[in-house]
Amino acid sequence: MLRFHFGPEDLTKVRVATEPHALWEIAVSLHRLQTREGRWAYASWFRDARAALRQAGLDQTVKSFLLPLFPRAGYFPDFLTPPEGTQGLDAGLEAVLATPDERVDGEVELLRRAVGAPAWTRRLGERGMRQQLVDALRAYHRAVIAPHEAHIEQRLRAERARHTRALFHAGTEGMLDQLGPTIRWLPPVLEIAPYPDHRDVLLAGRGLLLIPSHFCWHAPIALADAGLPPVLLYPLHHQPAAPRSVGSPPLNALLGTTRAAILRAGETGCTTTEAARRAGVTPTTASHHTAVLRDAGLMASHRHANTVLHTLTPLGAALLEQKPRQDG
Repeated sequence: MLRFHFGPEDLTKVRVATEPHALWEIAVSLHRLQTREGRWAYASWFRDARAALRQAGLDQTVKSFLLPLFPRAGYFPDFLTPPEGTQGLDAGLEAVLATPDERVDGEVELLRRAVGAPAWTRRLGERGMRQQLVDALRAYHRAVIAPHEAHIEQRLRAERARHTRALFHAGTEGMLDQLGPTIRWLPPVLEIAPYPDHRDVLLAGRGLLLIPSHFCWHAPIALADAGLPPVLLYPLHHQPAAPRSVGSPPLNALLGTTRAAILRAGETGCTTTEAARRAGVTPTTASHHTAVLRDAGLMASHRHANTVLHTLTPLGAALLEQKPRQDG
């Protein structure tokens, strides 16, 4: 069991990452390659990833260089998932490269004790070896994560909308209470169970960064070193659906003020009732229009408890961002 102990100040310092954390997504996607757990939720990604790795000639690099550093069921070094990863892949990889050699040596030794990592891992304290690691991580991301970034962003957009609603209606504590089935808010403690080890983390005014993750499955993950800025990576709920193409017939039906109003309501996330109120129609009519928008690939719908929340897909957001042409 993992428990984060909050003080009064910590509740004011809970943050949610607004962008995918590139390095964490690399780490937990490598975990997905090591197990069949949750394979149904990643079936299409797994198929595409294996093909992409073969095509890029990265099969052996992943097997012998990356997987030993990211064991699924055990410790892996904290320096591989630096906080700078929330600023994008380049910033995260620069932070990995800039990690002090002494820290790398210490964390690699912990890895060796925990899972018996290969002897070559001792050389990661050398900048040249770490550059090889950064190059491998970049190539892996380009092959198997970058092609899915639009879908990942769509799911994170829905999660941000869910948090916004929770904060508005129930405050920070209400949001903490709705993170997932394995996370419980028992004031003043955020409890994660089951968890691989028993640990208590005193936040002591540092707050907590919540990082929603597409590739994290079932069990949240925290940094091993309690002295680092506190982080909790937690899984998004999976409801896979196949995207529709721009030229599909449902998109051609997307005309009129009612659907435009419902689409605009989806910018910040809306329930069917809220969409109906924005468009001035009945909930039944709004439900029909959200279905058309969803089939056209412009909206996504996610069920949370007894509520269905509608949010924009990247295509829907791009459509709203289009400026009308000015004729000269």
